[in-house]
Amino acid sequence: MIRKIFRQMLVTQILSGMTVMLCMLVDSIMIGRFLGVDSMTAYGLVNPILLVFAAFGTMLSAGIQVMCGKTMGAGDKEGTNACFSAAALLALTVAVTGTALILLFLTPVCTLLGAGRPGPDNAVFSLTRDYLLGFILGAPAFITAQIMVPFLQISGRRLRLVLAVVLMTVSDIIFDLLNVFVIRGGTLGMGLASSLSYYLALAVALPYFFRKDCFFRLKLKAVTGKVCAALVKYGVPTVINALAMVVLVFTLNKVLLSVDGNRAVASYSVISTVGNICYCFGSGVASVALMLASIFYSEEDRTAIHTLVRTMSYFAIALDSVVTVVVLLLAPALVSLFLKDLSAKTMTVRGLRLFAFSLLPSSLNTSFKNYYQGVNRTQFTEIISVLQNMFFPGLAALLLSRFFGTDGVWLCFFCGEALTFLVICAVVWRKNEKASLSAEAFALLPRDFGVQTDDILEMTVRSTEEVSEASKKAAAFCRAHGESDRNSTFVSLCVEEMVNNIVTHGFREDRKDQNVDIRILFKGDEKIIRIRDNCVNFDPVEYMKLHEADDPVAHIGIRMVMKMVKSANYVNSLGLNNLTLVL
Repeated sequence: MIRKIFRQMLVTQILSGMTVMLCMLVDSIMIGRFLGVDSMTAYGLVNPILLVFAAFGTMLSAGIQVMCGKTMGAGDKEGTNACFSAAALLALTVAVTGTALILLFLTPVCTLLGAGRPGPDNAVFSLTRDYLLGFILGAPAFITAQIMVPFLQISGRRLRLVLAVVLMTVSDIIFDLLNVFVIRGGTLGMGLASSLSYYLALAVALPYFFRKDCFFRLKLKAVTGKVCAALVKYGVPTVINALAMVVLVFTLNKVLLSVDGNRAVASYSVISTVGNICYCFGSGVASVALMLASIFYSEEDRTAIHTLVRTMSYFAIALDSVVTVVVLLLAPALVSLFLKDLSAKTMTVRGLRLFAFSLLPSSLNTSFKNYYQGVNRTQFTEIISVLQNMFFPGLAALLLSRFFGTDGVWLCFFCGEALTFLVICAVVWRKNEKASLSAEAFALLPRDFGVQTDDILEMTVRSTEEVSEASKKAAAFCRAHGESDRNSTFVSLCVEEMVNNIVTHGFREDRKDQNVDIRILFKGDEKIIRIRDNCVNFDPVEYMKLHEADDPVAHIGIRMVMKMVKSANYVNSLGLNNLTLVL
């Protein structure tokens, strides 16, 4: 089931990341080809503002994934709603405040960005001001859309998320074309085109959060300084990652200018643009790994975490192996989209091909970096960010450029990623006191994490016939742990009643990939049954609360189980039903 949910989430995550990058790619191509060099300069000058808003949205998004993963893994609905409410409040506050400040100080902000002072002879200033004005009007939608991505993923609303991001991309392209060929609105029109596309995406995503069946509830009373601080804290590694990349870009620009001047910097801009799209695959794997790691770590599910490490490594290697081959083959065609000068094209094609070899190790590094953040190894995550995105590639560029010129700079990406992966391996092997490439080794879980293997029984049920067998295994497992016949029968009965109810009423005839995962564990004096399924949404805990006054004979199975257990907790996350029974 983990592999299935990973694959489903991965498609959505890659698509949402890629559409944002494609929007930026289309904007840069349209501005550069049809509005001229001055307009392209204005677009570049405004980019830092866009990056600031994007960095804040990304920080919140990462914080949401970790915090909600922990609260939902622990079955803490109040904590999940507090996270949702805090994220919404922080996003709205920053978006509105930031927009208002830039609108109030539009002229000095443009000057600060490098557009110079306003005047009849300074076309770049007016173009920069127009583009910034058009874009900043969409900033509230831009940030809100970013934080909605993890919430829609968590709630299993992947189709709605796909529709939102596809609509954003298509509408941005259409609005750009209308602006260039029909309205002729210049850079103001290009900024407004982006803003309108963000609001359209928001119009598709937002209605879910007002539905009665929405898992999240806005409760402003639940928002405290502690909740906000935790949300920001969990997102800090993302900020460190972004800052490290800013330093690297600055360093590489300086090195390239000294080696081959503006032509080399132009080549790097193209490589970065194409690279950002390529990174969407590795980032997608890493983002899903972060969310699932947070959930499974909170559940103390060692088996699920080991499966997650194997799954994310498989997808990281498989996807980026294909992407690497594609970039190597299509490098000339990709570069031709941006450059006309033959000498610049030749340099860029060579650089893009050398850069492509860094994609596979980069995907692995980013996946492990996010995974370690999800399992509370935040410091290791931050170290990986600095090594991967600043220290190793920056050092390699400074050294290799002395011997190989621009080729040395292009090689710095592979060298940086390869050295970072070696550091991860060294840390893992040192912690485990042996060299191993197994998922168990790279999971880096404490020795006393969760419950020992001998105290856990895991089963999967796919049909009615398998329910009775699962019930018998549960009873035998309890007896083997010294439980009385009475207690063993109770556990067996709980499994049979709840799982049979899921198979009978939850399985749909039009789906073949439905199953129920059962996990029974002995933890101290408690016996815990965890049941997870990908069937029709159903909350038995809430259901019994609503039907307490019904005929005592009605719903006899669920009613009997709920009276036998010490506590029952239900949560729906990632589109899965998750029920925890404590006896």
